[in-house]
Amino acid sequence: MMQWLAIVAAAGLIGAAPLPAPDQAETLSPLAPAVLPLREQAQVRDGWLRERLDMVVPRLMRDAKVDMWILIARENAEDPVLATMLDAESFHARRRTILVFHDPGDGKPVERLTVSRYGLADLFPSAWKPEEQPDQWKRLGQIVAERRPRRIAVNVSPETAFADGLTKSQHDELSAALGDDARRLVPAGPLAIGWLETRTPAEIARYPEIVRTAHAIIAQGFSARTVSPGVTTADDLVWWYRERIAALKLDTWFQPSVAIFRRGAKELSGDEVIRPGDMLWVDFGIKYLGLNTDTQHLAYVLRPGEREAPKGLRDGLAAANGVQDALTGAFRTGLTGNEMLAAARATALAKGLRPTIYSHPIGYHGHAAGTAIGFWDDQKPSPRGDYKLRPMTAWSIELSATHAVPEWGGQEVQFRLEEDAWFDGTRVRYLDGRQTRFHLIGAAGAKRKPR
Repeated sequence: MMQWLAIVAAAGLIGAAPLPAPDQAETLSPLAPAVLPLREQAQVRDGWLRERLDMVVPRLMRDAKVDMWILIARENAEDPVLATMLDAESFHARRRTILVFHDPGDGKPVERLTVSRYGLADLFPSAWKPEEQPDQWKRLGQIVAERRPRRIAVNVSPETAFADGLTKSQHDELSAALGDDARRLVPAGPLAIGWLETRTPAEIARYPEIVRTAHAIIAQGFSARTVSPGVTTADDLVWWYRERIAALKLDTWFQPSVAIFRRGAKELSGDEVIRPGDMLWVDFGIKYLGLNTDTQHLAYVLRPGEREAPKGLRDGLAAANGVQDALTGAFRTGLTGNEMLAAARATALAKGLRPTIYSHPIGYHGHAAGTAIGFWDDQKPSPRGDYKLRPMTAWSIELSATHAVPEWGGQEVQFRLEEDAWFDGTRVRYLDGRQTRFHLIGAAGAKRKPR
């Protein structure tokens, strides 16, 4: 951990200006950074990948006391780890893609190669010439025999899909190719999870821009330019978000959700028309530069003469911020997700809050590799929360607070928030601040559907 903290400090990412203060309020602005052209995106991503292969893999292999890591995927049966090791111009495994990492020891660089006809960019040179050895598996067996590794990690795991990318048939073929060396195979769990969950200083330096882009799109949707009270439905807004993402040449990893909270009504969605006095909720995420976001924000539709949301709604939002504080204050390197869940709930309950916590890592995937901190439908310890927290990891701080709203006759309302953050080993920082006040939607000048 200390090695990573030294790198982060040298990059100016601890106690410096590039990231907001830990509890900084987000600017609810519709302005977004320009999205890079695809060619420039590819250059950024390949630069990150080279750095990760050079820095992250050797550290993980040595921590796990593994001197070889073999990853195998077939076209249309991707390994989730191998898929993130392909350069920006290699979209998928081709036929069968085999990557090999070998640590020769004595402080020498970790060797990496691909047992494929062609190399992958200049990151994995090819170590197979079919003209000399037509059998790909036999060539892999030769490579292993030449290097004589003591422990060979492969991606098999009953606990998590992230470390379980090696299919049964490929495992059988690999074992046959290795012969007696197959007894050296060990699960690559810590390697696979560590690779996926670790964020490098370069990624963290860019992640705020990615989250700002997502926040800006949310603000554009939660505005009078998009929502016409009395006309626009919840589903209209959902599909406006989808169209906006597509127009920016971005991707989303899940269908956005929009719900309406209204006095005297249960949670509404679908074809329900948005009205003045409604509280709106959105769950929204994009994928940009290979990294995902996941955000839940709240908006209020102003009634005639109103300039802000009713105090009861503002108090509910503040209560959710209080649950955020309880959770981020519980982050400690080496604690399990279950331990952080218990500590955060105890703190929030002691403050009179009514929390539900269901936070998760984020990064290459939306619901990403690492420990779980509760689930919306289960606030008890879970096997999925047994993994320990590590530094240099990114998080969706996802939770809610239930609060009674006096202006709505004491109606119990769930205030759901979700903000992306990172943990540097010492504290949690929101990547683009956090929502502390409502997006406000005034009456639109013209009655129209969102475009």
